Amino acid sequence: MDPASSCALDPASSCAMDPASSCAMDPVSSCAMDPVSSCAPDPVSCDSLVALPPSTLGPRVVFGKNADRPSDEVQEVVYFPAKDYPPGAKVECTYIEVEQAPHTHAVVLSRPAWLWGAEMGANEHQVCIGNEAVWGREGCDGEEALLGMDLVRLGLERADTAEKAVCVITDLLEKHGQGGACMEDDCSFTYHNSFLVADRTEAWVLETSGRYWAAERVKDGFRNISNEYSITTRMDREHPKLREYAQSRGWWDGNTVFNFAQVYSYMDTARIEASGSRYCEGKKMMAKSNGHITAQTMMTILRDKESGINMEGAFLTTGSMVSVIPTDPTLPGVHYFTATPDPERSVFKPFIFVNDIKQLKHTCSPWYGPDDPVKQKPRFQSKPDRKHPLFLKHEVVAAIIETNKERGKKIIQNMRDLENEKLAEMETFLVKGVEDMTLVVNLFSDTA
Repeated sequence: MDPASSCALDPASSCAMDPASSCAMDPVSSCAMDPVSSCAPDPVSCDSLVALPPSTLGPRVVFGKNADRPSDEVQEVVYFPAKDYPPGAKVECTYIEVEQAPHTHAVVLSRPAWLWGAEMGANEHQVCIGNEAVWGREGCDGEEALLGMDLVRLGLERADTAEKAVCVITDLLEKHGQGGACMEDDCSFTYHNSFLVADRTEAWVLETSGRYWAAERVKDGFRNISNEYSITTRMDREHPKLREYAQSRGWWDGNTVFNFAQVYSYMDTARIEASGSRYCEGKKMMAKSNGHITAQTMMTILRDKESGINMEGAFLTTGSMVSVIPTDPTLPGVHYFTATPDPERSVFKPFIFVNDIKQLKHTCSPWYGPDDPVKQKPRFQSKPDRKHPLFLKHEVVAAIIETNKERGKKIIQNMRDLENEKLAEMETFLVKGVEDMTLVVNLFSDTA
């Protein structure tokens, strides 16, 4: 492997965010759209955020993500235990089959119910990953390959640190590429992916364009990503031919300072920093709470509708996740998921990795096996009912909230009371650990 792209960490590298960083436009940035690009819609959907000490309240990492997807799509939360596989085993992802790892870690995933991968999730080693759709000069309408959401799950199943997850994702990207429809009933909706990966000690931002990529390490402070490239001149890792390819396409002259976002994006970094963007609003909200960011802080950010982070409309927030990961390896992480649309009208329900967890039946959608229209060719000729039990209950509650203002207020208050009760209970585990595993083995399902 080229040493420029290896997984050997540069100890001198630093990606700590400057909390004073403004969202002012960079007047010199310029990144005109490549007229040959076939993949340049307005950026929509998803925000991922992470805070590390000293930005958090106490020695913890706090991770959060909203999955913004088509309004009629069901997001399920599912659990898969650790498992061993024989040599030569294969795993069928959403569209293609790839080689299976000898061992996969236990994972909890929040995912669109029609696909194999995940929008976001965590594993038993407290690695968390969320992905974002990004569009750039490189077209993204190629053949079916791995979805970015497949790479989220593969990274969680195969890596016990954030650093290793970056290696897993980039290695699979190099071997299999990324591509395929990213929406159940629209084969033309395709995109590249960026990823926010975190563990107990650090986070990584990984942004991709086809098989090419750049990665930035975050050692402290806070960082967020939305639907635009955000890595500029500070790269801790990169594809060995990232610059050579850009130069061959005429995107970079080979002499000026290499700015990944500016070179590979069809939009300049000024737009990324625009005061009205979700990226900038998320950054500002974390800066406002810098030094005392908690799970509640992250939940409040994910519920914010004015910023657009809690999205409404044809694309809306269909699922949300917040994780609290103590830096002390002897303490458990707590991972909160809604499994329902609109976090403002949902409860963040806690999950802790322990032995003997069963499938999360209340948030598990119907399974159609090989008869699923996603698995048939041509694909997506019909759209089966994928609503899980909690989703059906949420539909009823959402209708009441929408039509009966007073009753709706009481329902939302009851939701907050339950959530706050669980947050208080989880604080004990985050500080003292879990002595009796039976108390939390059904924690998520009991809350749902």
